[in-house]
Amino acid sequence: MYRNDKGYSDPTAGMALSNVCRDVKRERRHRNSIKQRPKVYIVSKFSGDIKSNMKYAAKCSRFVAKKRRIPIASHLMYPVMGFRDSIAEEREMCCMFGLALLSVCDEVWCFTVNGEVSEGMQTELDEAKHLKIPIKYFNSEVSK
Repeated sequence: MYRNDKGYSDPTAGMALSNVCRDVKRERRHRNSIKQRPKVYIVSKFSGDIKSNMKYAAKCSRFVAKKRRIPIASHLMYPVMGFRDSIAEEREMCCMFGLALLSVCDEVWCFTVNGEVSEGMQTELDEAKHLKIPIKYFNSEVSK
């Protein structure tokens, strides 16, 4: 029972404080549940029509997020930082960074258009298999 500063029981204030504490705990649980969502590494084509492929990867990322998972799309991150796919050293470095990110993910989701898997995509899929990370394949769920 809550007591005020004079020592008298004050059920109204006690109920209000109880409600505030309950809301704070609920908010904390909600924030923690976001942290516990599975991280999904997105494999989709990048080379070729880079602009179109980046739009497709962004759609795939939104699809993953709608499934209550955390999307990780390295091929969307590094070009924004100024790394260029056309420079061999930069491409190789970004691929290495991507594989490092893949290794900390819980799942790998591979998004293809007409079932096409590029060389870079295959490298990521092979690494996921090597690390025994579950892979899901999508072709028609997300359109380009």
